[in-house]
Amino acid sequence: MTSAGTVIIGTGLAGFQTAASLRAESYQEPITLIGEEPHIPYQRPPLSKGFALGTQDRDSIELRPQKFYQDHKINLITGQRVAAIQPVERHIQLASGSRIPYDKLILAVGASNRLLPIPGAKLDGVLYLRSLDEAIALKECLATAKNVAVIGGGFVGLELAAVASSLGKSVTVIEALPRLMSRVVAPIISQYFVDLHSGRGVKVICGASVTEIAGVSGKASSLALNDGTQIDADLILVGIGVVPNVDLTRDAGLPVSNGIAVNEHLQTQDENIFAIGDCAEHPCSFANARLRLESVQNAADQAQCVAATIAGKEEIYRALPWFWTDQFDIKLQMAGISHGHDRIVTRGHRETGKLSVFYFKQNRLIAVDSINRPLDHMLGRKLLAAGTALTPEQATDENFDLKTLAQKPKST
Repeated sequence: MTSAGTVIIGTGLAGFQTAASLRAESYQEPITLIGEEPHIPYQRPPLSKGFALGTQDRDSIELRPQKFYQDHKINLITGQRVAAIQPVERHIQLASGSRIPYDKLILAVGASNRLLPIPGAKLDGVLYLRSLDEAIALKECLATAKNVAVIGGGFVGLELAAVASSLGKSVTVIEALPRLMSRVVAPIISQYFVDLHSGRGVKVICGASVTEIAGVSGKASSLALNDGTQIDADLILVGIGVVPNVDLTRDAGLPVSNGIAVNEHLQTQDENIFAIGDCAEHPCSFANARLRLESVQNAADQAQCVAATIAGKEEIYRALPWFWTDQFDIKLQMAGISHGHDRIVTRGHRETGKLSVFYFKQNRLIAVDSINRPLDHMLGRKLLAAGTALTPEQATDENFDLKTLAQKPKST
């Protein structure tokens, strides 16, 4: 009987990496990679950075050229939406009516932009950024825009603000919470990025929400804040987070919570169906909690883990989470999960533009954030992954050798 092989829904990094890793694991069965977008798999991070700025083109963000899929016998299907998963029959149904059988199914279905629930949110000139098509539209609008408002002071919003400012636009960032990136970084880092953006001419407003967008002839022209302030804007970029795509999974009768629920092997309740990347909520040993992570690292590492399991190696997902953001010429790199910390110490100085923040919980290192200190980031990753003991006093002491400590063998 012919094997149905592995079917992967989603052509983002997680889906692509699963297909590539299966072949790297010498998996010989059929692989089908299905995406709703019409494009071959591409990188998303450049969309809010180099692609928006014009320093990267479409070819440069493709994960691999078309020939890669042919050479590796990966059946790439683009521009097709999956309408249903039928776990009992082990097949999926496309919106076109076609059915595709599977032995193993990977859900790499990602997440969707959280939409702005206010009057005027559907006017022309109000844009989101998640897909290549959205990035192309945004780039075209940026070319002619004069006053740009960015709603949301997280990674994507600030990256877009940096791009718009670099292109000579007048830029205002509005963040509803009291500080920038407040869910993921310490106050000292939030303030560093306020100073960075303000120093480049970006107006940063925190603790304010947008209540309405006004327009002229169907196109956005200004927005109103909850204190009554009016801000002129002919282009409004919205980056207020994402929601995981769980409808297919829920309709198939599989558990979902803040994402598709998976175990330590990244399997759903059905052992033949896996979920990875932005859509999956998994047990994370570094947080002692179930998390859904939105990062390149998580997508790639989970893909490799699942590929190994399907190839017969039964992997458990234990990868250390890490993240980054580039804004102007500044790189913030993050390792670990800082939620629940009870103490922070710093290494370096904010005034020099080179700073690391070490997060501790009950005197145990749980995360490191670094601004323009790449060695701290790499050593922090090693220390966190190995569970190496580091005291707050050592972390803040510039004379203490982190490199020697990171090179010590892990105690058993």
